[in-house]
Amino acid sequence: MSRQPRAFRLDDPNVTGGSIQVTEEPFDAIEAADGVVVPMGERRRAPWMGILLSALAGLLVLGLGLALENLIVELYAVAPWLGWVALALAVLAAFAFLALVGREISGILREQKIEKLREAAVDALAVKDHRAAKGIVADLVALYGTRSGSATGRARLKELRDEIIDADDRLAIAERELLAPLDVQAKRAIAAAAKQVSLVTAVSPRAIVDVAFVIFAAVRLLRTLARIYGGRPGLFGFLRLAKAALNHLAVTGGVAVGDSLMQQVLGLGLAARISAKLGEGVLNGLMTARFGLAALSVCRPLPFIREETPKIGDVAGELISRAEAATS
Repeated sequence: MSRQPRAFRLDDPNVTGGSIQVTEEPFDAIEAADGVVVPMGERRRAPWMGILLSALAGLLVLGLGLALENLIVELYAVAPWLGWVALALAVLAAFAFLALVGREISGILREQKIEKLREAAVDALAVKDHRAAKGIVADLVALYGTRSGSATGRARLKELRDEIIDADDRLAIAERELLAPLDVQAKRAIAAAAKQVSLVTAVSPRAIVDVAFVIFAAVRLLRTLARIYGGRPGLFGFLRLAKAALNHLAVTGGVAVGDSLMQQVLGLGLAARISAKLGEGVLNGLMTARFGLAALSVCRPLPFIREETPKIGDVAGELISRAEAATS
């Protein structure tokens, strides 16, 4: 029989053994959480498209396996040594395929970890959750644990691990110690990609060359930013990141009116009158920089807390200066 709950006075002499610990309520967390909208999960439908693709992929694998088996049998009939060679090549291909699958899964899991860190940081900042902030910082330290350049930052965060620090201050310190140097690298990569796109599209003779190079530069820039912030995307992981970056670009505005990109593009009208290719090249460079900023926000494991959010002028200032020089 379970015991019924009872009440005791703290000064009751009959209460012996154990200890009572009185802790204060985290009123800041309660007040911060008051009025916060709890997101409801979207109603999920039956994944018929996923089932269809999985079934077709299974049939394709079975067909390839049957064709491979028939090939090996026929080679054995022609010459036994050819059959052994085909079997060895099939085993080698199977090992390579498993290695690729493992790398894809590892890359996707790492990307999901970065996304969860960013979402957890947003939630912790919203309700000032000190415990969650401490866990996020520990995960960040583990994420960048093998990088020699962040050794000083990791040591600093370990010193402050047991200190009583507000959630936003703790995450801000982690942002400054671990992510600020990476932000500098990311902005340099975006600026270099924008400059290269502007130069190539300004001198290329064909529009198809412009389109191909812009796509190539965007793919390379997204991979570079993912590696800077700790991601290791494979093919499917890269496609997942590209979709997230494009969605972020659509949500924040493709022409980034808030970043004053519209004003800068309108100002290129004078440059276009002098040289149509120059204006086109600068515009392509600015849009590449805008995509890079969206990709940076997707790849970064923390939102911008105390560090200044990079704007288009921070990564494409040289392009704007070049356009102004052409019009003067």
